[in-house]
Amino acid sequence: MHFKLIIAFVEDDKTDLVLETSREYGATGSTVINNARGEGLETSKTFFGLTLESQRDVLLFLVEEHLSRTILEAISKVAEFDSKPGTGIAFQIDVEDAIGVMHQVEKLTPIVEEKL
Repeated sequence: MHFKLIIAFVEDDKTDLVLETSREYGATGSTVINNARGEGLETSKTFFGLTLESQRDVLLFLVEEHLSRTILEAISKVAEFDSKPGTGIAFQIDVEDAIGVMHQVEKLTPIVEEKL
């Protein structure tokens, strides 16, 4: 079984929604890194030296490659990445090898076989 790593930078108030959506579309788990900071096209505004930007969370999903695009698109839709500028970004990268995922392989094998 081959995996992809989906990395999503989302506004912290949308983290739970993105996590729930990813599970609905086949993700079997995730890792959340809180309080990340990023900059987009426009620099953040400041007020008396304090940055006026919302906090971001980084979400990591190790997902089966046949499910990855569907999960990525669902995340993008619920987090409004393409409809509202500055709301976040998500992308996927190939995973060459993974260890400690046998429980995922056992659960995902029937799901992936159905889709193929």
